[in-house]
Amino acid sequence: MKSPLTFQPIFLERIWGGRRLETQFGKSLPAGMHIGESWEIVDRPEAQSIVRDGPLRGKTLHELWVQYRQEIFGNAPDAPRFPLLIKLLDAHEKLSLQVHPPERVAAKLEGEPKTEFWYVAAADRDSELFVGLKERMTVHQFEEALKSRTVAEHVHIIPVEAGDAMFLPAGRLHAVGAGNLLVEIQQNSDTTYRVYDWDHVDEQGKPRQLHVDQALECIDFSDCKPQLLRPEGELLLKSALFEIQKWTLDSPREVAPRGQFAIVCCLSSSIRCADVDLAPGEFFLVPAQLQDRQLKPLGAQTSLLRVTIPLPAL
Repeated sequence: MKSPLTFQPIFLERIWGGRRLETQFGKSLPAGMHIGESWEIVDRPEAQSIVRDGPLRGKTLHELWVQYRQEIFGNAPDAPRFPLLIKLLDAHEKLSLQVHPPERVAAKLEGEPKTEFWYVAAADRDSELFVGLKERMTVHQFEEALKSRTVAEHVHIIPVEAGDAMFLPAGRLHAVGAGNLLVEIQQNSDTTYRVYDWDHVDEQGKPRQLHVDQALECIDFSDCKPQLLRPEGELLLKSALFEIQKWTLDSPREVAPRGQFAIVCCLSSSIRCADVDLAPGEFFLVPAQLQDRQLKPLGAQTSLLRVTIPLPAL
């Protein structure tokens, strides 16, 4: 383990996507496509991160998780697959109003629980997030609002700008507003229930499929007026699933103690660790047994997100 691991991003076309991952972060997007998501670190049956360089080039993240667990991931909690999924989202248009299932409901609905975190990497003027409700509602009241197409009047709206962060525990109603470029860190899940799509239609004039019944079982109707995260120093969020810190570097700094892996997302300027450089919008995974663990800023105003998984109690 002489270098951090970098992976080939997986670009996904979405009707709400755009080209900002190219213009903002310099990613080589497929021509003519509206790219809404770049899956940067993923271990799922339908999608695998592939190591881009070095002696492990061509290995999938799942192969690393199974074959090199201790060397790369240290004492991370045991799980069948790498437990996080990390993405970039380019919301050129507004996303659907949706919810992800809490653990208590996910198994019943044959889905996967999903809690997530958003960091606003860039935002147009007057950008918004739609998160939670303005006031407590009953399931019946929410259903009536859906039928009368007034549900948007009940959704809590938060103006955002670059640098803001939001926690979305499973069960929290939410949508990304147009003009946001987000870093999304989440449980390894791809279960989403769309409850309202702002009356949008696709290129054939058809509305997208909704999952109203499932969503109504998942939404926390007491979740009112949630607020943006308030950083505690460098700490943005610490949960049972992941810990996220935002660092501003003006000198070299060890990313994590030996024996603990970390994922780094460069936000501004550039970073070097061992022989690998990161530019804004790029990620690498620092293996638990990597010897050179120093993050070195390569310019002024270097900032990054550092993602770790809480270690199990001994």
